[in-house]
Amino acid sequence: MRLSAGSAARLGASWDGRGTNFALFSANAEKVELCLFDGQGRRELERIELPERSEDVWHGYLNDVSPGQLYGYRVHGPYAPERGHRFNANKLLLDPYAKRLAGRLVWSDAHFGYRTGSAREDLSFDRRDNARGMPKAVVVDETFNWGRREIRPNVAWEDTIIYEAHVKGLTQRRHDVSPGWRGTYGGLCAPAMIDHLKKLGVTTIELLPIHGLIDDRVLVERKLANYWGYNTLAFFAPEPRYAQDNALDAFRTTVARLHDAGIEVMLDVVYNHTAEGNHLGPTLSFRGIDNASYYWLNKDNPRYYDDFTGCGSSVNLSHPRVLQMVMDSLRYWVEVCHVDGFRFDLATTLARGPNGYDRNAAFLTAVRQDPVLATVKLVAEPWDLGMGGYQVGAFPSQWSEWNDRYRSAMRRYWSGEGSLIGEVSRRMTASSDLFRHDNRATRASVNHITVHDGFTLADLFSYNDKHNEANGEDNRDGSNDNHSNNCGHEGPTSDAAIVALRRQLRKNQLACLFLAQGTPLLLAGDEVGNSQNGNNNAYCQDNETGWVNWDNLGKQGDDLTDFVSHMTALRRRFAQLRCQRWLSGRRKDGSYGVLWLTPAAEEMQEADWNFPEGRFLAFVLGPMEQGQPPIFIVLNAAPEEIAFKLPEMPEYKNWQQVLNTTEAVQSPTRLASGAATSAPPRSVLAFAGTA
Repeated sequence: MRLSAGSAARLGASWDGRGTNFALFSANAEKVELCLFDGQGRRELERIELPERSEDVWHGYLNDVSPGQLYGYRVHGPYAPERGHRFNANKLLLDPYAKRLAGRLVWSDAHFGYRTGSAREDLSFDRRDNARGMPKAVVVDETFNWGRREIRPNVAWEDTIIYEAHVKGLTQRRHDVSPGWRGTYGGLCAPAMIDHLKKLGVTTIELLPIHGLIDDRVLVERKLANYWGYNTLAFFAPEPRYAQDNALDAFRTTVARLHDAGIEVMLDVVYNHTAEGNHLGPTLSFRGIDNASYYWLNKDNPRYYDDFTGCGSSVNLSHPRVLQMVMDSLRYWVEVCHVDGFRFDLATTLARGPNGYDRNAAFLTAVRQDPVLATVKLVAEPWDLGMGGYQVGAFPSQWSEWNDRYRSAMRRYWSGEGSLIGEVSRRMTASSDLFRHDNRATRASVNHITVHDGFTLADLFSYNDKHNEANGEDNRDGSNDNHSNNCGHEGPTSDAAIVALRRQLRKNQLACLFLAQGTPLLLAGDEVGNSQNGNNNAYCQDNETGWVNWDNLGKQGDDLTDFVSHMTALRRRFAQLRCQRWLSGRRKDGSYGVLWLTPAAEEMQEADWNFPEGRFLAFVLGPMEQGQPPIFIVLNAAPEEIAFKLPEMPEYKNWQQVLNTTEAVQSPTRLASGAATSAPPRSVLAFAGTA
């Protein structure tokens, strides 16, 4: 018998060495047909009705289907948008559990479940077959030779330094990467790229979304693309555009080689919405499989979606089968692809229930008890666009979070705004006001100045205004709240004084990032002054605007790679910068975690914190263990030199300078305790106590 009932136990297409089991969840379907295609995905060879339904899982086993087979589904059921159902068996649908994709979406009106242009909009019904223009799922053999010596880095949280990068954008313009590997998974582990990451001192590369994605039709019509990848359709399949052949094996090979170099791999994952958009979007997968289960629908009118994401719809993880899909996806990337962690886009949406964000939501509870996910790093982007969506500091103890309060405070401070020293002091010590609860550690705060979304570090000090005209949205897109400072000229300039000031401010931001407690995140390209020409929303720029420009690499003055390397070395040297315990001030026995000092080296009082327009902040982080030195840090954001005294501590007779951001080459100047010196305008200094 070729076709048998098979099993409902494992969703997706599962090859067991003899045949393939197909299983698809749909609570509201009336019939499910499996469609098999030829090797090019152009011709539908067979339609096979799945013979069994076990509760809400439709399944069947074919003993003559092996890896490489292309397939999709047609799902029958009511087309009743007003009741939340959008079944249309004329539409070929991608398996939500597809492990590999063949072909790319070719846009046409046939991909819509309704007749585009109809006066009834999505209440009409379209009978065109869209199969020819749909990507197909591929049956895979999940086995992979990782090698007997493959060892996962397992970098401790306190040692973690994250480097956020785009697979294509990181190496597309990197001339020391072989042309055939530029812009691919393989380019990430090219010898030149690994050498660069090691030199920087980063431990973990965080990749912008690599899940199978779709380019929005409106972008394709503008000859643009969904470059960043936040338009997911396949939560289990690596995006094929970054591979020369088999994307799954190409990605796993890259992970193995990065692991060999001691570098972790994290994935930016987008489970909060899909590429299907709002009620007028296409029917590509989830919408046609079981719209009422997969998405949050408006309770008063289920024709429409609750949109917490700004992308038209929101995935409903309060549904147990949808939650299962996300958990299965996460475990798959850990167990089958050996990734080391995840950054969750718009994570608040994942933890929403009927009453909004819930710290005890099903998703957070499932993650908390999962033994596989207990071994990896979990980072939340702790907000979405819905009511009550801003939840910085509100995630459970297992999580770290992007700390946009750090970003905002440090941008404002180094852009010249005064009266921020209290705020800056909290951000430099892991933001205890946000994260010190529920036994959370300082690593909960993921500190960043720049990420993919917004200005690059070079643009932060080159532009006062965004310049997003190339996106085709009349410069309306992207944030208007950048806290940037063009240093007196908008855009590129040959003025030597402005160029020097911009470089100095970049160094100050980088210095603070690595001197701050918490987990630092560096945006790829910031070390070499990469610019996006003032575009602060380059999501659709799959071109030289969005790709990292490495032309400054190796150029004296422009390339800050050596400076970043120096800062990561300081971070490794001083354990108190990596401390996972929250700091205290002066204790009863005279010991301390942190001392905040005035320019006269006296401990700060209330009046000192309220100094009008204050821009000077100095503090000592005490040694963690016997024999370790303290570190004295000085931040001077004032445009003038400020005199100060070095702290007097009986056990430390001298202070050795380990950082001065105004110096091109760091000099190990040694000064006596209590000595008078000065902080240059707009500078960061650091000193190590010596006997």
